[in-house]
Amino acid sequence: MSAVLDHHGHADHGDHGHAPSGWRRWVFATNHKDIGTLYLLFSFAMLMIGGFCAMMIRAELFQPGLQLINPELFNQFTTMHGLIMVFGAIMPAFVGFANWMIPLQIGASDMAFARMNNFSFWLMIPAAIMLAGSFFMPGGAPAAGWTLYAPLTLQMGPSMDAGIFAMHILGASSIMGSINIIVTILNMRAPGMTLMKMPLFCWTWLITAYLLIAVIPVLAGAITMTLTDRHFGTSFFNPAGGGDPVMYQHIFWFFGHPEVYVLILPAFGIVSQIIPTFARKKLFGYTSMVYATASIAILSFIVWAHHMYTTGMPVTGQLFFMYATMLIAIPTGVKVFNWIATMWRGSMTFETPMLWAVGFIFVFTMGGFTGLILSMAPLDQQLHDTYYVVAHFHYTMVAGSLFALFGGFYYWAPKWAGVMYNETRGKIHFWLSLIFFNVTFFPQHFLGLAGMPRRYADYPLQFADFNMLSSIGAFGFGLMQVYFFLFIVVPLMRGKGETASQRPWEAAEGLEWEVPSPAPFHTFENPPKLDATATRVIG
Repeated sequence: MSAVLDHHGHADHGDHGHAPSGWRRWVFATNHKDIGTLYLLFSFAMLMIGGFCAMMIRAELFQPGLQLINPELFNQFTTMHGLIMVFGAIMPAFVGFANWMIPLQIGASDMAFARMNNFSFWLMIPAAIMLAGSFFMPGGAPAAGWTLYAPLTLQMGPSMDAGIFAMHILGASSIMGSINIIVTILNMRAPGMTLMKMPLFCWTWLITAYLLIAVIPVLAGAITMTLTDRHFGTSFFNPAGGGDPVMYQHIFWFFGHPEVYVLILPAFGIVSQIIPTFARKKLFGYTSMVYATASIAILSFIVWAHHMYTTGMPVTGQLFFMYATMLIAIPTGVKVFNWIATMWRGSMTFETPMLWAVGFIFVFTMGGFTGLILSMAPLDQQLHDTYYVVAHFHYTMVAGSLFALFGGFYYWAPKWAGVMYNETRGKIHFWLSLIFFNVTFFPQHFLGLAGMPRRYADYPLQFADFNMLSSIGAFGFGLMQVYFFLFIVVPLMRGKGETASQRPWEAAEGLEWEVPSPAPFHTFENPPKLDATATRVIG
């Protein structure tokens, strides 16, 4: 990819429309679009592996009694489902979107550190192999839950060490990706694009990247202490040596709570791009959206112990974490009301991206309300570690992050592939996913209220009907994602479909719609001259 220098020493950019071909293009990729594509494909592969773990969990819980797998293997599937989905599927998918869209949205030619970008992607492959391959190690995969609580982690087989190593590698990848995103956004915006004129997706990722840099080292510390407890005679979390298992929970959740906002803030950004386009109005309250995003990020650092009301916390501590958690509902509510105000009296149409965005608001708001219920210490004493928490978590993470990812895919895929997806198939994917999702997780609220604990492979007869319903919904939801890949992603990758125009959504604003479809291999080699709104190129 070396540029040819003319006799004046200037780079000749005549060949830059041509992408390198063959395997070298992908292995040595430094182009942000190629790396974004690699991240998205990787995350979908991990979604399928994590989804397989989920299917095994739901197949076992289809009826009371032990049918398919023993309780040890059930716990391995539960643990690996959580780890693979959070660190292998959702986070890399958002990083893929960041790689593809941030340079296009700010008028940059590429990410700031192109080779580090390549390295941060390829680090994920050995980490994923170690995580998924831990099933085949002596004693099977880690079975301590995705939170990796001590003292369980101190009793696991060698796969626990592989899991810790994989988490370290994934963490290093996240930190490198975050540094890249921050430097790109702060240093490489086109002249005239001030921070407060940036698309909201860039804002949410800028704040998310700072969150990641702050919290990934905390996770690294927690799992390193676990490692030294296991092999080097320390007793950080081992009560036999004077350690404290509850200290692990504090350290983990100081990482874990900002982490759930890492998984949802970019989703807010995607939804904030889609809704104004299909409502044909400017986003209502842009400035308040930016401040709300920053507020959520800051507040996420002071609420970690709301996961720990049942660990013997003093009442004063419970009150502090209870009120701090409730406070997060305010900036989150600002976002939801701003989206609704954007749609209010807009000329709305409901193409597939808009359906996913509206579906996101509906289900994420429900997840937010159940979170508000769990924030109350007296209620959480009853609901802690029940299926109510499982339902809440999946309403925010699956219906939150995943729905926004699908919405973003349908929104930007015409720009990526140069062809339109099939609208009918997109709508089938949305409606059946929405229905099956709710069939899966809505009954789990009632299971939790009735007292069914999570991570159990068997249960009494009174929980049978709702569990069967939940399992049927889960199989349907899983099948819909296979349908998505086969009937929407594959045709787009093959370039089959109606040719997409430069601006497939006529009301879309932003620099990404100023380049042809599909987006050329190299874009914005010279910084674009922007109009006053910083959404269009002049000349």
